[in-house]
Amino acid sequence: MALAPEKQLSRLTLDQLCINSIRVLAMDAVQKANSGHPGMPMAMAPTAYLLFTRFMRHNPRNPKWYGRDRFVLSAGHGSMLLYASLYLSGYDLTLDDIKQFRQVGSRTPGHPENYLTHGVETTTGPLGQGFGNGVGMAIAAKHISARFERHDSALFEPRIFAIVSDGDLMEGVASEAASIAGHLGLGNIIYVYDDNHITIDGSTELSFATEDVCKRFDAYGWHTQAVDDANNLEAIAAAVNNAIAESDRPSLIRLRSHIGYGSPHKQDSAEAHGKALGADEVKLTKQFYEWPTEPDFFVPDEALAEFRQCIERGAQYEKDWNRRFDEYAKENPTEAAEFRSLLSRELPAGWDNGLPQFTTKDNLATRESASRAEQVIAQRVWALLGGAADLNESTFTDIKDGGDFERGAYSGRNLHFGIREHGMCSILNGIALFGLIPIGSSFMVFTDYCRPSIRLAAIMGLHVIYVFTHDSIGLGEDGPTHQPIEHLTALRAIPELTLIRPADANEAVEAWRVAMRHKDGPVMLALSRQKLPTFDRSQIAPASGLARGAYVLADSPGKLPEIILIASGSEVQLAMAAKPELEKRGHAVRVVSMPSFELFEQQDSAYRDAVLPPAVRRRLAIEAGATLSWYRWVGLDGDIVGLDRFGMSGPYAAVLKYFNFTPEHVVERALKLLRR
Repeated sequence: MALAPEKQLSRLTLDQLCINSIRVLAMDAVQKANSGHPGMPMAMAPTAYLLFTRFMRHNPRNPKWYGRDRFVLSAGHGSMLLYASLYLSGYDLTLDDIKQFRQVGSRTPGHPENYLTHGVETTTGPLGQGFGNGVGMAIAAKHISARFERHDSALFEPRIFAIVSDGDLMEGVASEAASIAGHLGLGNIIYVYDDNHITIDGSTELSFATEDVCKRFDAYGWHTQAVDDANNLEAIAAAVNNAIAESDRPSLIRLRSHIGYGSPHKQDSAEAHGKALGADEVKLTKQFYEWPTEPDFFVPDEALAEFRQCIERGAQYEKDWNRRFDEYAKENPTEAAEFRSLLSRELPAGWDNGLPQFTTKDNLATRESASRAEQVIAQRVWALLGGAADLNESTFTDIKDGGDFERGAYSGRNLHFGIREHGMCSILNGIALFGLIPIGSSFMVFTDYCRPSIRLAAIMGLHVIYVFTHDSIGLGEDGPTHQPIEHLTALRAIPELTLIRPADANEAVEAWRVAMRHKDGPVMLALSRQKLPTFDRSQIAPASGLARGAYVLADSPGKLPEIILIASGSEVQLAMAAKPELEKRGHAVRVVSMPSFELFEQQDSAYRDAVLPPAVRRRLAIEAGATLSWYRWVGLDGDIVGLDRFGMSGPYAAVLKYFNFTPEHVVERALKLLRR
């Protein structure tokens, strides 16, 4: 619908029409859904308008073009700000999609989901996560540029824009990520902080009154600016230009805004934060904007035309980038081929050739054998990079001769996250979104710090590899604060996360092989601190069975099993030691190594039944951790040797013996089952 033809538009008026189009779409969508957060989009519409139409290099018709700038809405509760901006700019999102906001099956869910809506770069909602994802994106962009940039081509310089909120900055994950970004001097970050002084409970005076955010970020090593009026387009534009020009530090722009801007009764109140304004208030607010009160979801043709110029500009951006890349490829064919492989997520030919093979002479902790596999892979797969939360000397994940990723040395492949597990895992997600394969490591017990980020990696289906060591009470002297008990069970409860707990050195190698191939979700390797015997594979099944999640490691020759011993990780050795003792007593025994529940669940029923025959109901599971997750596999007639209490400090062998993780105890429990 056009405005009256006699009404000529000044530039300011056209700007205001575009800004208010975002605001009205947000208000109407939340009102129709009777659910959502209208206040933040109403406040930050001017910033979104400027970013999408004047600053960001993006192509609405090809949202995955590499050369684009990335936009992260870390304040994901304000999702209608993003949806309105995407629709108006010409992305594959319709007005009908806007009208279906927060409805089942819609492309406009309550919080942005990157796998669902074109133009959404990352899934946000839990506050602080988008902030960390953006830092990961900036790291990946710097690393890719350091590897491929030649002769100032400027092909590999995407910038990371984000809108963040009070809530983001209160969450510890953002503080961890901000500290890393400042340390690394990531000048490709431009974050706008929506300083609206309101949270769900009311004014920030309740909990966030004394902190000077700019001074905090100054201390982190960021470039900071303050703009006192979120409706002052010239001031916002000047601040963004300054931030873009700052190449040696990440930038934060503190922007004073008014939540629910224009609402006569709800502006600057918590009521504008998390609920619909109400039909009467929406009408009054539209009148304040000098907007038609009917129909709902009205967008002037002039505003839509202004926004839709993004389509032509975006096509030109991409055309120019492609032309320059073609010239680059002629001069740098090897680098261009590598870059194209990155975009296609291809692993190089022969990437897993030469992986180590271990013999019974090798008594290694699986953290050691896994590390040896990682080193071989890293020599062939340059896209593999990452590090540890200040624990490389324990997790063995550093890439030998890979160099350190540090300020001004962005080609390094070893990231030093410091003691920041949560920030690390949020950053890994951002790196994965750029197509690199990130590794993050720490002790298994510290997955407690990481769980929200791991969960989001699983939701997004990101190819992140976690290497968490010290996976049981077998770590010994550090005691119950560091000994994971419930962690394996808790992690197995996360949908789409593949957990692999290898039993010996050769299974650890196979675990890495699976982790590299498994591109549609995160993989976690749970590795031992203590040394484990390497099984004689000439006498039992090959370790390649790990790829199917569980496999028959050994059977009593020529007999159907009376009992199945099922174990993961370091406890498989207990099952193997118990087997001959039970056979001496005349019992046929099957030992099943089950390193990954998730991989086993993906097998067809015929394979699962072949490994765990339904007729064999005497099953004993063995794992040095909580028993809850094992009942599915042992059933009501089975039993579990596990641990449903916290551990204790002492030499690991003594601790394991104290808690009855011995072959003798396994035999005793198995005989008890057999007597039933």
